[in-house]
Amino acid sequence: MLRSLALRFLPPLIVLLSGSSALQAQVLDLDDWASIEAKAKGQTVYWNAWGGDANTNDYINWVSEQMQSRHDIEVVHVKLGDTAEAVSRVVAEKAAGNSEDGAVDLIWINGENFAAMKKNDLLYGPWAERLPNFALTAPEANPEMRNDFTLPVEGLEAPWGKAQITFYYDSARVESPPKTMQALLDWTNSNPGRFTYPLVPDFFGSTFLKQALLGLVENTEPLYEPVSEADFEMVTAPLWKYLDALHPHLWRDGTSFPRSGSALRQLMGDGELSLAFTFNPLEPAAAVADYQLPPTTRSYVLDNGTLGNVHFVAIPFNASHKAGALVLANFLLSPEAQARKQDIEVWGDATVLAMDVLNEKQRQAFRVLQDNPATLPADALQRTLAEPHPSWMERLEQAWLERYGVR
Repeated sequence: MLRSLALRFLPPLIVLLSGSSALQAQVLDLDDWASIEAKAKGQTVYWNAWGGDANTNDYINWVSEQMQSRHDIEVVHVKLGDTAEAVSRVVAEKAAGNSEDGAVDLIWINGENFAAMKKNDLLYGPWAERLPNFALTAPEANPEMRNDFTLPVEGLEAPWGKAQITFYYDSARVESPPKTMQALLDWTNSNPGRFTYPLVPDFFGSTFLKQALLGLVENTEPLYEPVSEADFEMVTAPLWKYLDALHPHLWRDGTSFPRSGSALRQLMGDGELSLAFTFNPLEPAAAVADYQLPPTTRSYVLDNGTLGNVHFVAIPFNASHKAGALVLANFLLSPEAQARKQDIEVWGDATVLAMDVLNEKQRQAFRVLQDNPATLPADALQRTLAEPHPSWMERLEQAWLERYGVR
């Protein structure tokens, strides 16, 4: 899944170097889409995107084929282990005075990385809301298309997919799964070694910390403001008390953690765990269809809701092939590309398109097969918890590593 790391060492450097994103040698008329497509022909777009999942990579390969055949645009998937790798490259290019010929044309991004790039003027735009397909997201009815971890997007990135924490379990081993964070603690006490979460600062591991914190604190308002404005120790005290009680009952007694969400899924597939979670609601069903998880797998969300967000694509201020990146971003929002992405036999990443603005034929392409036993009920994701302010992720990760990290 998309990894979002705070760039701890970058902001002072960027502030010194930042200029205006209006310094663009390549002037594009965003109101003349035909001219954008004409300029994009023959370009090579370097799309920096997480490369840690085979299904995701296969989907991006399909996108590349479509872009070549339809628009004469070559798309090169620059596979990242961490989104911060691409952001660091943009920072280095700006430091070297490269404002027109950047190596990164499009980035799969959200959270802290978007916040850092926006704050320090490293993004091209605004452009996203002028894509022909953006209207299909119905942003007036779906404000999450215009916000990224509480921050207004302001047209600097285009939505691409949706995610929400979804728990899944092996019903052959678990009769009644825990539906709250406290119930999860009680369940692990009774079923030691059958649950765990990925090693922080892996995205899945850090997201589990935020989910737990939202489920444990009485007042969540401080979590939606910059962490510097809160009493961090007081707000997070329930989380550390909870983890202290949870860890001794985790897989390997909480002394070792899987390295990623895919590693967590592998432990479920191998039968070492009975309960796990993902940030992709369709992943359990997709894994059952692909024989990675047993057919007895079932999915659910917590009673009080689970954390969810939208992931985006953004164009750096100095991208060399902006026209090609724009055409690619627009294609990613097309009903065809979104339906294929959501197909559990392809990837299973939820669409950002609003079904009520599509025609009947387009809606049919998004139909989820309900005969897969691991598929969530249609109304299961109605209770979505908003992401905290992006500054909380870094502080939570630092505090976790100080308490539980390898020494």
